[in-house]
Amino acid sequence: MKIFNQIVISSMVVFLGCNQQNKTSETSKAETEVKQKLITLADFKKIKGVDNVQEVPFQLFTKLDSVQFFVTPSKDAAHLKVAYNKFDNYYGFEEFEDFYSIHYSINNNISNSIEAFVLKSEFTPSFELTLNGVDLYEIRSSTFKQSDDFKNKSFKKFGTITEISEQEFKTSSKNTINEPLVKNPNMKLQDDNWVYIENGRKEVITQHESISTETGPLANEYVGRSPFLNLEVFKENSDEVAESYYSFYNIKNAVMFELSTDGYPQILPTKSWVTSVSSNNDVGSNFIIAKYLPQTKKQDNLLYVNFTNFKIADDKKAFWTDNNTFYAEVFPLNSAAVNGKKQKTAYIKIQLKADLF
Repeated sequence: MKIFNQIVISSMVVFLGCNQQNKTSETSKAETEVKQKLITLADFKKIKGVDNVQEVPFQLFTKLDSVQFFVTPSKDAAHLKVAYNKFDNYYGFEEFEDFYSIHYSINNNISNSIEAFVLKSEFTPSFELTLNGVDLYEIRSSTFKQSDDFKNKSFKKFGTITEISEQEFKTSSKNTINEPLVKNPNMKLQDDNWVYIENGRKEVITQHESISTETGPLANEYVGRSPFLNLEVFKENSDEVAESYYSFYNIKNAVMFELSTDGYPQILPTKSWVTSVSSNNDVGSNFIIAKYLPQTKKQDNLLYVNFTNFKIADDKKAFWTDNNTFYAEVFPLNSAAVNGKKQKTAYIKIQLKADLF
């Protein structure tokens, strides 16, 4: 009987002890909830809004429907959920152990901006963006054999596009079939002008457009000669405009402008194609295939596609391995190098339909 009483008493002590711990835990939880009071965006530190994106250290991107804003970089700090809006900008300024500090304009009103702290787990900084989960087929528009199409938003009607590994890209580059551009020894740089000199003949290469701007003359860089086209290729750019393009000149009798490409030209002698890829000034990148017609000195535009979800990393490294297979080095859209951290490079393979042309 004594043994039974002892068991009952011990059980009561354990039960009372557990009950006491539960009460303590609930009290602590209640106190924490009191500390984390309900807040609004008005409780965050007011700051001067971002008026120059170039001065932003990095941008942040999320795939969540809502994100959490903390008043300090602590998980115990007061915070609230903010619905994600694709038109919002999350400008990152500092990096902490678990947080990024951001400058955020409420309703995109630069004069109503705040500083907030967001969880690293909910965002991806611009230098960490990849093509993972990105729809590579998405296009804004296309032109096929002079026919514009602004309704179809997929590349599937023209072929396939896939992300590949760096190793596959490097291995495939050993089998390139596009024509390399070679330097013409008769092309000399004299007094800031490129001059063709041969057998006493001297021709100055000038740009086919205006040769001067408000800030001075246009600059051109000699790239090389296309033996197949028998044309000299230059990269032209302006001091006041970020865009550059490639110009082709015939110098047989007199200097004559023949054609141009937005990106570094990949030339396929087997098809008489002049092709290129380049970042679009508005969104994404351009992929262009044109056929050169030497009799008329014209180019017949076969295909133009504006891809929306990636930019071109290095147009010089693009290449063809056969008449339907094209490779390029790209960057995810919105990616950018930050404070010594390189943006992530990706590689794509475009396979055109065999009967496309």
